[in-house]
Amino acid sequence: MQTVESLLTLNRQNNKLAIRLIAPTFGHLPPEMARQYGLTHRKPHYFFLFMLAGHTRHGVDLQQFDINANELLFILPHQIHRLPATKEGTDYFKLGFDENCLSLLPRQYPFLVNPFNQQKLHFTASAAARLKATFEILLNLLSTVDTDPDLILAHLNSLLTEINTAYFSTGKSPADDKLTKYIRFKLFVEDNLTDHTTIREIAQKLALNTNSLYAIVKHYSGLSPKEFITNRLILEAKRRLYYAESSIKELAYDLGFSDPDYFSRLFKKVTGQTIATFVQDLSGN
Repeated sequence: MQTVESLLTLNRQNNKLAIRLIAPTFGHLPPEMARQYGLTHRKPHYFFLFMLAGHTRHGVDLQQFDINANELLFILPHQIHRLPATKEGTDYFKLGFDENCLSLLPRQYPFLVNPFNQQKLHFTASAAARLKATFEILLNLLSTVDTDPDLILAHLNSLLTEINTAYFSTGKSPADDKLTKYIRFKLFVEDNLTDHTTIREIAQKLALNTNSLYAIVKHYSGLSPKEFITNRLILEAKRRLYYAESSIKELAYDLGFSDPDYFSRLFKKVTGQTIATFVQDLSGN
């Protein structure tokens, strides 16, 4: 399995923070080192790509995203990221940082739960200008490894606040009571994915009745809570199958299924493919 675990730790741009910024003329690894990481890997850290000019295409969890000027792609830890084989657009910023950097910031950013399942954001001209200015300040701060981490974190906070505002610009506020409950539901699913907690138990944990939980999850995801959890389990299965991390039986047990045959049937029901066909299609790409 290709790993980028050491990318931030071995090639960090600050002595105390695992963070790295890349622009067309800044921060690139030597070609021979970059080749070690390959084009496709499971992200162990947060990654942001902001396009200023030109166009590029990246893959996230086996889906392709076109990113144009004033658009940003964000990738969360554990997602599969496929880099483009061709050259990036003419001007851009790429930023990676780890969970520890995030924990040092003064607030939380609900968009990182990705409640609307959108990996790409478009910015207005004024918001894009602010984003560009903040990236440029970060580039300057990361040009020397001994910069005070507090300065870097202050501008990283500004950057994530700007992105968080754009994410919820459709009028849905992260402070909305129902959206807050949906975000808590998503976090609970992520933290307890392989436990196969019942919907009734989840509702009780969130201080809701099952009907209210159903209505909230259906409103924001278009799925019932059970369908949401099933789809999330199958997505995790796809990620692990991509890297052939274990056999089908081991994978089923790792994901909390006591019956591998049931897991195989469920995979086919959700994806329309058998696991063998899915793996065969991956190897043909």
